[in-house]
This record gives sequence, structure tokens and C-alpha cells, in this order.
Amino acid sequence: MSNKTKTKVEQIEIHHQKGGPLVKHGTENGEANGASERLRVAKAYKMFVGGEFVRSESGRYFQIESSSKVADPQAVKIPRGSRKDARDAVLAAKNAEAGWAGKTAFNRGQILYRLAEVMESRRGELEEMLVSGGATLDEAAEEVDVSIDRAIYYAGFSDKFQALVASSNPVAGPHFGFTVPEPMGIVAVVAPDRPSLLGLISTILPVIVSGNVVVAIASESDPRTAVVWCECLATSDLPKGVVNVLTGQAKEIAPILAKHREVNAIDAWLDDKDLATALEKEGADSIKRVKTHRDIEDAHWLDDRAGQGLGYIERFLEHKSIWHPVGI
Repeated sequence: MSNKTKTKVEQIEIHHQKGGPLVKHGTENGEANGASERLRVAKAYKMFVGGEFVRSESGRYFQIESSSKVADPQAVKIPRGSRKDARDAVLAAKNAEAGWAGKTAFNRGQILYRLAEVMESRRGELEEMLVSGGATLDEAAEEVDVSIDRAIYYAGFSDKFQALVASSNPVAGPHFGFTVPEPMGIVAVVAPDRPSLLGLISTILPVIVSGNVVVAIASESDPRTAVVWCECLATSDLPKGVVNVLTGQAKEIAPILAKHREVNAIDAWLDDKDLATALEKEGADSIKRVKTHRDIEDAHWLDDRAGQGLGYIERFLEHKSIWHPVGI
């Protein structure tokens, strides 16, 4: 069958399969009469802060090469976050902290479930981004599948983990003592470099499901996928400022977050031992809870037994003990 007899939809599908830079428009029956060519609209990648997509205040960018022309040209520009961007993100998180922690656990679960719905509706675009970042089609499809399932997992856990980490304390005297979990506040997350989507989701969602808010640094090698995922956040019911995602160099942004006294904890997944040591040192100065993880394989995140669970939620909880008189 020749191109002249193909429908307009089929021609566009062929264009996507071949990764061509032009989309050809013709008549409904595929005739070339009056056909014109247009360039694809280039995507402007921005950071996600306070529920809005913003450029770096410094005006700096860095380039990322594309392994596929389906979604992007050969190279794209990504904002390079600065010290000021990190402070702005912390302020946005601080403004959202009380409102998010005050929501019921059931409501937080509904919001995460809505996020999974949006991800499902945009799975094709998420897969395209992963392929542009170097993944194969099969790898991209698997990563998106596991990512959506992980969002569902934490949505279901939102009103159940409390019973697992709370306790009734055996105290002496006429008192009833019990311990309940509370969110810590603002948590800074340095997401794993790979897998760029699943690693980001697996480190952010268990932190926010308990009522914490997050300032995250996206994968340095594939930040585009993180930006598209943030578009899922923006169109879900998640309140502004609960999740803030910066792009750029972790070695430049993470120490600023480690020093910031409004940040209560750090969860850093990186292979740079010097940076991990620096974060631990800076975090100790302001008495933060600092967790650093090194040499984590991609397979770790794909494994449901290793990449998700109560432990990911519990590490950023505080526990409040209450004594109440009884028997009077």
C-alpha cells in the first residue's frame, strides 16, 4: 500500500515509529493535495516548585542528549537549579506542610490513587521519555508498569501503616501509655540516577504518604522523565508545594538543602561517596535525620520485596508518646 492510500492517522504513526522531525498533514483520504509540513513543537523543560513549572532564577541550563527523536530533538536544555532555587523550593514545601499533614490518611490515599490514574493515562508519554533517556521499549514499559503499581501500593498503605508502627506501652502506675506516629516535616530527597522514573517515585511517595512534604533532586542523567511525571502531579489532586522537584547537579544543590535549617531530614541515593559524607556532616550540624544509600542496583527498585515497604515510610516518622490517667 502506497503512502497516498494511507490515512492521515497511519502517516502520523509511521512518523512516530521512524522518529522523523516533521509531521505531514494532508486530506482525510491521504491525498497530497494541499499537503503541508510542520515542525513539532519543542518541549520546554522546567522545574516543579510550589505547584508551578519554573525556570532557574539563575537562567542556567545544561544539555541532555536524546537517544530517540520520537519525543525530542537530538539534545534538549534542562534548567540547572541554583542555591536560590533550593531555598524557594523549601519555602514552598514549608507553606504546604501544615495543610498536607492535617489531611486525613484516607484523603492522602485518595490523592495518591488519583496520581496513579493520571500516570496510567499518560503512560505512552512516560515511556517515550524513558526511551529518549536510553531505555529500550521493553525496559520503559516495565518501569512505567511498576511505577504505577507502586503509586497504588502507597495509596493503599496510607491509612494502614499507623496501626503497624503505633504501640500500647506497658507502664507502671495508673496510666495508659501509647505511642503514635507523626510526620517529620520537610524531607530532602536525592533521587537515584537510575531508574529515573521508578527511583523518583519509590523515594518520594513513601515520604509524603505519612504527611511529610518533599524537595527532591531529579536524576541528573535523565531529568526529562521527572519533568513529565511532575506534569502528572500538577494534574492530580496533590496540593501545591507538597512535592517540589529540582533539576541540575546534586553536588551543587544537595549541600544547600543539607545546611538549610527548615529541612528536617535527607534521603540521598547516590554513588558519590564524597557527596554522601558531606551531606552527613552538614546534616549533623543542624541535627537532621540523614539517610545515605550507595551502590543500589536498578533491579532493587523493580523488586517489590526490596523497592517498597513499611520501612520506607517508617524511616521519616517521629513517634509521640502519650500518658493518660486511668482508674480514677
